[in-house]
Amino acid sequence: MKLVLKISAEDSAKTVKHLLKTRLHISERLIKKLKRSGRIMLNSVPVHVNARVSEGDILEALIEFEEENEDIVPEKMDLDIICEDDCLIAINKPPDTVVHPTVRHFTGTVANGLRHHLLSKGVKTLIRPVSRLDRDTSGVIVFALNPYVQNELIRQMHDNTYQKEYLGIVHGTFTSASGIIDLPIERLPGSIMLRHTSPEGAPSVTRYEVIEQFADCALLKFRLITGRTHQIRVHCQAAGHPLVGDTLYSLPEFKNKHIGLIRRQALHSALVSFNHPLSGSPVKLKAPLPNDMLHALEILRK
Repeated sequence: MKLVLKISAEDSAKTVKHLLKTRLHISERLIKKLKRSGRIMLNSVPVHVNARVSEGDILEALIEFEEENEDIVPEKMDLDIICEDDCLIAINKPPDTVVHPTVRHFTGTVANGLRHHLLSKGVKTLIRPVSRLDRDTSGVIVFALNPYVQNELIRQMHDNTYQKEYLGIVHGTFTSASGIIDLPIERLPGSIMLRHTSPEGAPSVTRYEVIEQFADCALLKFRLITGRTHQIRVHCQAAGHPLVGDTLYSLPEFKNKHIGLIRRQALHSALVSFNHPLSGSPVKLKAPLPNDMLHALEILRK
């Protein structure tokens, strides 16, 4: 993979190292590896990182990642691939599917299927999810195919260039068409998995928009400003509108409502957008609502 930067007047006289870090977003660790292997070029000639550039120069970083061992069993699966290139691959994850192997789920995960898919194309690399989805949350999930791309997409996530939108069915009715839930989230004391809102938690912000209101439920669109574990589920519970089907983050008053409408939390990753790590062009990845949520909406509309 080659990263190329044409030096502008603004960047003239700056050092190669500075531009590698600020313009190409290459980490200090990777710069050292490229330096040792002579893969930093200025006008097609190997260059020292302390060299200064001039307007019109062409700076190149030749990034080659060694084949890495991955302790994931490859399994042939019918993956719903939304987008794939040399940098990344995006999957439309079905519900009731774990993203990455765990002690309880060593096989049958998205990563197992992705490992098989990549090996069949001669690609040996670690499976690097840019973000994760809960087992029972469906929709778009993006995997980076090398650490540079992973770091670049995470950087975009931190500066809100990497956007995530979800669709969810929640309990209750709304008087406002949109709103913001701004409540810090932390791990629930004594629990490995559960989270709750707390003044001592990490800043957590979720925007929502009411797409369709039913008698006692609503279809919402969520946009994550931050990305905490279980953020939408925790924020919905705290706002008094838990997701339909969510057994972890429900409320007593909704315990016996809409039982059987859907066998999981009604939450779907509908859209992920970002700038491509190499070209910089905007990328929008969409996944349609799965059948179980479509069926639930049909029932609610009757």
